[in-house]
Amino acid sequence: MTMDQYYLLGRSGLRVSRLALGTMNFGTGGFHAAYGKTAEEAAPIFHRYLEAGGNLIDTADFYTAGESETILGDLIAAAKVRDRVVLSTKYTYSVDPGDPNAGGNGRKHMIRALEASLRRLRTDHIDLFLLHTWDRITPVEEVMRTFDDLARAGKIRHAGLSDVPAWYAARAQTYAEAHALEPVVSLQLPYSLVHRGIELEHVAMGQQLGLGITAWSPLAGGLLSGKYHATDQGLGGEGRLSGAGGLGRTMTEHDRRVLEALESVAGELGVTMAQVALNWTATQPGIASAIAGASSVRQLDANLAALDFELPAELRARLDEASAVPVPQVYQMFAPGYQNWLINPGAKVGDKPAGYAPAVLNWVDGAEG
Repeated sequence: MTMDQYYLLGRSGLRVSRLALGTMNFGTGGFHAAYGKTAEEAAPIFHRYLEAGGNLIDTADFYTAGESETILGDLIAAAKVRDRVVLSTKYTYSVDPGDPNAGGNGRKHMIRALEASLRRLRTDHIDLFLLHTWDRITPVEEVMRTFDDLARAGKIRHAGLSDVPAWYAARAQTYAEAHALEPVVSLQLPYSLVHRGIELEHVAMGQQLGLGITAWSPLAGGLLSGKYHATDQGLGGEGRLSGAGGLGRTMTEHDRRVLEALESVAGELGVTMAQVALNWTATQPGIASAIAGASSVRQLDANLAALDFELPAELRARLDEASAVPVPQVYQMFAPGYQNWLINPGAKVGDKPAGYAPAVLNWVDGAEG
């Protein structure tokens, strides 16, 4: 259960571990208080992650109302590992409801948020500073020029985006390239066996433009943790998602197919459902790192063990088939199978150059691709 392989993050020289430590539950304040951990409870999780060779730590100013950053700052300082860790934090959400400029992606709030994060994290720079969520208002040019200013000032080492449309990320990167600004090297997005929407555009965009994807919620909010299974009544198991539409979630036919396939594959490999789900996400095309939190050292060790095996091709195919979703028609029009049939009928396609990443669209309902 060690991480001894590191991967370049996007088109950068920054090396990160395949599993990142999510710290949304470090702290007991704010929106995440219901399942937060005190500093004393978080410490052993933090230290075990470092002992295992992990180096990418993900937080945000919004997590537990800033407590996550404060706890991390204290832990990193006490362990004297600031240079070793790749520290990632995010900004966007409001820190003062009465101030219209205390939230969003604008220059004023970005600089204010970064300075506050630096104080809480007890450091003079952030290794990876991300826009947390697209605010639908701020011009992308303003965001990229501010990232560039902060990088030139030495306050951030790399810039990234989280939860933005693919066109927005593409616009940001091409604008930075055209004006010799600090590029974006990372794109943080939700991705799991039950949420594969980013495969339609984000994955290929990231591969083409040099953005390494860090996948959050690889266990789909706990649905793929192994606590739950499909039943005739819906979602069975003991956890916060089960019960009468637990946390507002209802079992879909897609969920059922995924859970049944996941349970089957885990049984054949002799590992847990969570480990299979984590392994699948972490080893998908374009994914630089999967972000996984932990409520205990035991759970962290189980997560780390997800890297100790390989998914055989036939079992991965079973998971891919079960988790496939219908592709919107516009994407079908330029999918490889359709193009071979209509544009190059009868043509034989040779081997692709080394490093070519195949399309990852999945077809369902008998369509061909």
